Amino acid sequence: MKLYNLKDNQEKVSFAQAVKQGLGRQQGLFFPQDLPSFSKAEIDELLKLDFVTRSSRILSAFIGDEIPADVLAERVNTAFVFPAPVTKVEDDVSCLELFHGPTLAFKDFGGRFMAQMLSEVAGNEPVTILTATSGDTGAAVAHAFYEIENVQVIILYPEGKISPLQEKLFCTLGKNIHTVAIKDDFDACQSLVKQAFDDEDLKKTMCLNSANSINISRLLAQICYYFEAVAQIPAEKREQLVISVPSGNFGDLTAGLLAKSLGLPVKRFIAATNVNDTVPRYLDNGKWEPHRTIATLSNAMDVSQPNNWPRIEELYRRQGWDLADLAHGAVNDETTEETVRELARKGYISEPHAAVAYRLLRDELKEGEYGLFLGTAHPAKFKESVEHILGQTLPLPKELAERADKTLLSHYLSADFAQLREFLLERAPK
Repeated sequence: MKLYNLKDNQEKVSFAQAVKQGLGRQQGLFFPQDLPSFSKAEIDELLKLDFVTRSSRILSAFIGDEIPADVLAERVNTAFVFPAPVTKVEDDVSCLELFHGPTLAFKDFGGRFMAQMLSEVAGNEPVTILTATSGDTGAAVAHAFYEIENVQVIILYPEGKISPLQEKLFCTLGKNIHTVAIKDDFDACQSLVKQAFDDEDLKKTMCLNSANSINISRLLAQICYYFEAVAQIPAEKREQLVISVPSGNFGDLTAGLLAKSLGLPVKRFIAATNVNDTVPRYLDNGKWEPHRTIATLSNAMDVSQPNNWPRIEELYRRQGWDLADLAHGAVNDETTEETVRELARKGYISEPHAAVAYRLLRDELKEGEYGLFLGTAHPAKFKESVEHILGQTLPLPKELAERADKTLLSHYLSADFAQLREFLLERAPK
């Protein structure tokens, strides 16, 4: 598999290099040089397979012979050990539940697959994973790499801007997992990570790698659950499928669009954001004007400068698609709360991110179409806000219950790169 740097097309790397590097020169994202596709007959056959077997074939189509098919299948089997069920909410709407993994969020798929890929390609080389999280990435990456030999993980997150249970899930592990609360917002955390990757001496000394959705291995893993969703939808409804994706850093939507480019039958996607609506405004007026990030109920989507957007633009360019066809919208907190209550009245307990996606899906869905919205996190991860909205108590799943009373092990820094650099060098691999 060959990939090129979107900011410097002359930089071309293998899949293994892309997994180990994370980012290219000038903080450029890697993008596949070849975009595979399946015929309709091949898609139909793929949809008959079990999740792991199908996922292995999809990933092989991208990775090629760089990782032998049997090795890749074994790694996928280790990573994807939990389901992605489609749950009916209304006659014409279902939720793709991506929160049945160990950290109760969709990031488990990408995080665990990346851990497997890095273990495969890095060998005995020491690696430092440096990543920023707006909530769910941190937990997924921390648990995926916990106690993996020769890998240390350093996770930056915005202090006070993720839910207490999200924080408990990954800031209580210790050992090779280091968590840093930054006194600013997620965009500041993301900026610090980019500065670290721009510092060539630091990057070399620390053997830096990023586990954000900018890492190509995480992105490829997410393609797989879109196929799993369609496999669970009745065949007669597949050609009228509309998928609404709660979007912050836009990795999930990028993966869905790559699934479509492979041949998966999706009529259209909806890019659903909260009031951090840089992309919806851009699609409306053609102006890229990020505003200051606003804290919302759907905090994992509190991103004003989404990293993955250049990949979406590149895919549209390569496929000859028109960005004007990408449905989009933004939902404020008041409407999000109303929607969580509306879903509860229909018998479905959800959380703010899924509610944003459902709201835009329900508003956009036309007669004869079938809607799917992504449930990216378990409602209990947002226990305080969901209980406040619904006026009822949510039981804690065991994954959260067993960490709820543990002590936070985080370090606290201001959004100052010099401070972060010193913190990192103190933990340089020996």
